[in-house]
Amino acid sequence: MNAAVDGGVFPGAVLLIRLRGERVYHRAFGCAALVPAREPARLETIYDLASLTKPLATTTAVLRLVQDGRLSVDDPLQQHVEELKGSAIGDATVYHLLTHSAGLPAWRPLYERIAEEDRRTPGLMGSPDAVSMALGLIKQEPLEAPPGARSLYSDLGFILLGILVERAGGKSLAVYCQESVFEPMRAPLFFLGPRSASSPNITLIAPTEDDPWRGRLLRAEVHDENACAIGGVAGHAGLFGTATAVSAVVSHWLDSYAGRSRLLPIDLVRRFITRQDKIAGSSWALGWDTPSAPSSSGSRFSAVSFGHLGYTGTSIWVDPTRELEVVLLSNRVHPTRRNDAIKQFRPLMHDVIYEELVAGSR
Repeated sequence: MNAAVDGGVFPGAVLLIRLRGERVYHRAFGCAALVPAREPARLETIYDLASLTKPLATTTAVLRLVQDGRLSVDDPLQQHVEELKGSAIGDATVYHLLTHSAGLPAWRPLYERIAEEDRRTPGLMGSPDAVSMALGLIKQEPLEAPPGARSLYSDLGFILLGILVERAGGKSLAVYCQESVFEPMRAPLFFLGPRSASSPNITLIAPTEDDPWRGRLLRAEVHDENACAIGGVAGHAGLFGTATAVSAVVSHWLDSYAGRSRLLPIDLVRRFITRQDKIAGSSWALGWDTPSAPSSSGSRFSAVSFGHLGYTGTSIWVDPTRELEVVLLSNRVHPTRRNDAIKQFRPLMHDVIYEELVAGSR
């Protein structure tokens, strides 16, 4: 970790490891900020979690809605989001979105279209109308493959899932997750933006990029442009939190898998973390990824492991066979995203952790 800081993989980071239900490692390294002034990273540093939003918030919310009988993974999207009726994506199911097999493209710069319209209609950016516009733009996207045919990791699909959670849950994604996921799990995770109600201590939040689009250093606002454009509360990005808060949710997934927690049903948890082999060439479970070759989890995690990465420099990997949980939070995009050294670092780090804590304890 110190070598990664010295080598510029990230300015700083927090690493938290749990083994067999016990926290065995929790340390902060380097700096939370380099500009405009250097600030040390601390255990309490809050990071922009980026795509960890997908499993921690959106996927867990979907599981809770399925648990409550308000949603089925086999439901077509148009059953809950009526604006999608008659469209190609409207026939795709919740399962297709969770497994990134709905056929949607990976990404589109929705924020550019929303910002352009905002210049004509000031006040659109970050508003509920911006969400409606994003929904309309995604609806118009031609599918790159029929639903279920192949896997293509898609932010657009999880934007739709966030909207679907709001429709099925009858509340905003932020409120539903707060009441049904984060509070029961004692996990102080939160969204930030015009469509959220959180007001955290900004000094604890690590900055991300000196963003050319917004013309400022981003701090206490979501790094992802599309999430920003629709108000900071989105199914694919927008979540903030500490390593301790992330671990609280991850631990409930693992404890439920092992039958030690009744908050999440064991059958649903095991279904959601299992790789869906019927989708050609896919490593995806439902909302979670599984190890592929090569994997950011390294070479030692078992095939039944599950995890996820975040663009800002965050990751989760869990090996249920060894009851090993690894949470890494960093802001590798600070002060610029032109740095992808973390791709080589992650597998090395996970291999060292496994060899030191698992292989070394036999």
